[in-house]
Amino acid sequence: MPTPDPVPTPEPSPIGPRLKRIALRLAAFSVVMAALGMALVAYGDPEPRLHLLIATGIGVGLTVFLAGLLMSLMFLSSSSGHDDAASHPNDKD
Repeated sequence: MPTPDPVPTPEPSPIGPRLKRIALRLAAFSVVMAALGMALVAYGDPEPRLHLLIATGIGVGLTVFLAGLLMSLMFLSSSSGHDDAASHPNDKD
């Protein structure tokens, strides 16, 4: 019976500390963007309601954080070499 080709395992890269640093900066940026969004809603609405401001802050903050984190993961994965190993599975080093 033929054996399947072994999956290449790239060398582990230190993505964890870089991702943690980026996530902390993104969290701070998300809080600032959420506060800005809440301020714009409060300024534009003659009678701002509390639930509207809370929903705006959570929505803007999580959207900015998730978009930034996914983009960062894409760039970190590309720079670590994991994508190259997956795109050429039959190449022998």
